Amino acid sequence: MQVGVGAAAAAGGSVALANDDVLHPGQYPWSHDGMTAGFDRQSIRRGYQVYRGVCATCHSLNRIAWRNMQDVCYDEEELKDMAAEVEYAEPPDSEGNVEVRPGKLFDFMPAPYENEAAARGANGGALPPDLSLIVKSRHDGANYVFSLMTGFEDDEDCLEAHNIAQVREVAAGVDIAPGQHYNPYFPGGKIAMARPLQDGQVEYDDGTPATTSQMAKDVSTFLNWCAEPEHDERKKMGLKWLFALTLLGGTLGYQKRFRWSLYKGRSLKFK
Repeated sequence: MQVGVGAAAAAGGSVALANDDVLHPGQYPWSHDGMTAGFDRQSIRRGYQVYRGVCATCHSLNRIAWRNMQDVCYDEEELKDMAAEVEYAEPPDSEGNVEVRPGKLFDFMPAPYENEAAARGANGGALPPDLSLIVKSRHDGANYVFSLMTGFEDDEDCLEAHNIAQVREVAAGVDIAPGQHYNPYFPGGKIAMARPLQDGQVEYDDGTPATTSQMAKDVSTFLNWCAEPEHDERKKMGLKWLFALTLLGGTLGYQKRFRWSLYKGRSLKFK
């Protein structure tokens, strides 16, 4: 599924409520929505490419290990090669020496900064959040992430999908300080992150055109998977349980009817 700004606008427009300082994201047609729908594996792979090429310079994925992506969007050999490109520090030995080794599948994604102080220092005091659970920790999840990344005021093409008139109305009276940027989907409208995505910023392996909306859709899908990697398996198990419980309920209902038929069919006569 490829979501363009026109299709996104048709799927669900943004809504600005009275006395609100934000626009509320629309509801977009994600391929993994629905009882029997699963994640688009190709979209997850493209989304990881966007994360590595754009988001990883500031944002971490502390809860995701290389092995988590095995048989989801990469095979084992690809992940081993990707992990080996990153150096990880071993725990210090008895003399306090620290050895560095190539990454392995059980290692977690490398963080862009050594600590919180370094992250704040590199971003003018703002702390880039970890993205492992960002979809779960934000109201409207993937819809919010997609809208935020395509809602910067200098991106006129994408703003057409978000109703420019509403954006301008919400923007009125917002005082943007140096180093801040306006985004109508961020609480208060002022965000330290500049517009992260530009057309053609990433070259996809499968040749998909890397438009701003396509990259935003793919990385939103990837981050949605990061927040609930058990998503597909959970739905499969749910369907199995529904089938089993339905079969069990029918069997028990028949047995109850059979057992009680003798008692229910009796007639009592008083003389």
